[in-house]
Amino acid sequence: MKRIPALLLITTSILAGCERQESVQTVDWYKANTSERLKVLERCKASPGELSISANCINASSAANAITLELRGYKHREPINFSSQGK
Repeated sequence: MKRIPALLLITTSILAGCERQESVQTVDWYKANTSERLKVLERCKASPGELSISANCINASSAANAITLELRGYKHREPINFSSQGK
């Protein structure tokens, strides 16, 4: 009889960790799939406390930022190193 509460506690804790996990998409995937990127960004804005640090929210946001920079004509430039004094 003493084992039943312990077994119940262990089973409950295992099942609590079994949430539905969505697959993580890459930044390049979100760049190519505009509709999915917009859906994920809306979900992330709707509940930022829960989802803002999820991998999909970060990747979708990074993809949106990269697309915005590409449209603006941003070019990656090397930083200037003043300590080398032009050498």
